[in-house]
Amino acid sequence: MGVIIGPRVIDAGTSLLSVLISPVPVAAGYPSPAQDYFDGRIDLNAHLIKDITSTYVVRVSGDSMDGAGISDGDELIVNRALEPRDGCVVVAVLDGELTVKRLSLTASGVVLRAENPRYPDIRVPDLSDLVIWGVATRCLHHV
Repeated sequence: MGVIIGPRVIDAGTSLLSVLISPVPVAAGYPSPAQDYFDGRIDLNAHLIKDITSTYVVRVSGDSMDGAGISDGDELIVNRALEPRDGCVVVAVLDGELTVKRLSLTASGVVLRAENPRYPDIRVPDLSDLVIWGVATRCLHHV
């Protein structure tokens, strides 16, 4: 299961990183004539985080979400202020256990779906204690 290890709070006003940004896209197919300069900086807070006061970074442990491009050791940017919707990748607390799954709202109830066929869906029983802790908005994937 994809268990979360240690959410980190991003304090308001804290700059995660300001990095140089290229003025032209980089070709992923055939190379194009490259520009050998950068055009200013990009603030990753502004680019990646919509509401810094309710945003956390969590590290993923496990491979249950591989099919969604979320791998073991990746970090998710999670917004607790967003309303969880059908199809969102969420951090859920089910009966005291943290997990990352895709939220599925069905006629028969809530299902937490893994994105790896080796893991079964988790059908949430009516009497279970389920809290959707936050909605994942970005995955910081190691390459």
